[in-house]
Amino acid sequence: MLVAGFPAGSFRTNCFVLAPAAGGACVVVDPGQDAVADLDVLLAEHSLTPAAVLLTHGHLDHTYCAAEVADAHGVPVWIHPDDRAWLTEPMLGMSEQSRAVFGDLRLPEPGEVRDIADDATLRLAGLELGVAHTPGHTPGSVCFTTTTEDGTGVVFGGDTLFQGSVGRTDLPGGSHDTLLDSIAARLLSRDDTTIVLPGHGPATTIGAERAHNPFLADLTPTRGRAQ
Repeated sequence: MLVAGFPAGSFRTNCFVLAPAAGGACVVVDPGQDAVADLDVLLAEHSLTPAAVLLTHGHLDHTYCAAEVADAHGVPVWIHPDDRAWLTEPMLGMSEQSRAVFGDLRLPEPGEVRDIADDATLRLAGLELGVAHTPGHTPGSVCFTTTTEDGTGVVFGGDTLFQGSVGRTDLPGGSHDTLLDSIAARLLSRDDTTIVLPGHGPATTIGAERAHNPFLADLTPTRGRAQ
């Protein structure tokens, strides 16, 4: 399995490509602000062609270039329906400070948008990706999950869980309690060796966060799942 990525734009949002191997189809996860040029370099370096654009949630810093990337390659954008409206009206999910900077920003509608369902299995680019709905940072936040050839789990976590931290919940649609319930039920239930590739910052593992993340100190996988 090939996983590569880079931090895009002023938000330094991690954009990833995932493929069975170089020289074929891939999926693109979270092509944020100013992601296109670096993504094109990465695709050319590994001789990859996108088969889909996957969005972990609807915030501007993860969706900014989704339509541009998807339409350039004639592929769909996948997003959870609870964040769907933010694809074209990103200010609905942003702070007052962001509205002051970006104004009444509108983003283009991708040519094709598909809904992501909880617990679905997406079969794209020769891969099988699980979908775990993890609301809290946003209502429609999801994590994409897969397994390497040696059995190691991999989670593309968006802004749900970071190294030493968790996603902010002070933006529209956010809920700290819901976020913790999501992490407990959908992430802490996984093996300690599971690799987490977050939306910002370095990779981590479930084991490392279980042991050291102060936000998870009182959480267990049986705490319960957000409804």
